[in-house]
Amino acid sequence: MSEQMNKDAMRTPAPSAKAKNADPTESAVSIPLVNEVQLTAATGGAELSCYRCTIPFGVVVLIAGIVVTAVAYSFNSHGSTISYFGLVLLSAGLVLLASSAVCWKVRLERKKERRRESQTVLVANQRSIFT
Repeated sequence: MSEQMNKDAMRTPAPSAKAKNADPTESAVSIPLVNEVQLTAATGGAELSCYRCTIPFGVVVLIAGIVVTAVAYSFNSHGSTISYFGLVLLSAGLVLLASSAVCWKVRLERKKERRRESQTVLVANQRSIFT
């Protein structure tokens, strides 16, 4: 049954009768809706691992920011475009690393909550068996 639902979800919708009778000078753009099955298939299940992706990008951007800022300030170019660019890269790297840390903490909390819920259900089932 779920295979049939997945196949139905992957099909493109048929064009409507209104689109067939439309004026040729007008063009309508239809944006298909994407469900969770399609998203998981497209991303390989990586849609919930944002912190894994942002850590390497954050580190690279942070290192680039450090290098550009060091070069800019070594030439005494305070207030120049390159010094601003270095500071923007530094800030972006720090923001990426902070966001990955926040995502990681949120994911850990959700995992702990799921474990608590499953233990509660197990304990309740165990009590109902013995009474």
